[in-house]
Amino acid sequence: MRTRRELLYAWLLATVLSGIPSTAYAILTGRDPLEATRAAGAMIGLPGSIVAAALVHASVSFFWALVLWLALPYRRPIFWALVASAAIAILDLRVIAPTFFPEVAALQFWPQFADHLMWGACVGFAFERWR
Repeated sequence: MRTRRELLYAWLLATVLSGIPSTAYAILTGRDPLEATRAAGAMIGLPGSIVAAALVHASVSFFWALVLWLALPYRRPIFWALVASAAIAILDLRVIAPTFFPEVAALQFWPQFADHLMWGACVGFAFERWR
């Protein structure tokens, strides 16, 4: 059985590191690196608020980390977390966002998909490392 400590480590690691791919992409291509931050804040009606964006990001990250903490197989957690994060990306970016969060849906897909994979890699690594 996974411990709450594993959940906490996975959530913190994934929350802190998962934005690296899209931020790096934005910087390398001359785009606004805070575009995704504003979109996250807009999810609760505060598009200019970095604090709101951080709360949204941390909350969504915790929700999905909890789901994987409960449902992910114990064997090969990095692999399965990556598979799950790809499915979560499709659900988040292609189903939920276009219906409820147009600012998120307007973001470029592949950098956001990469963020989801980074999130999954972090969760899987934490589950593997701290079991």
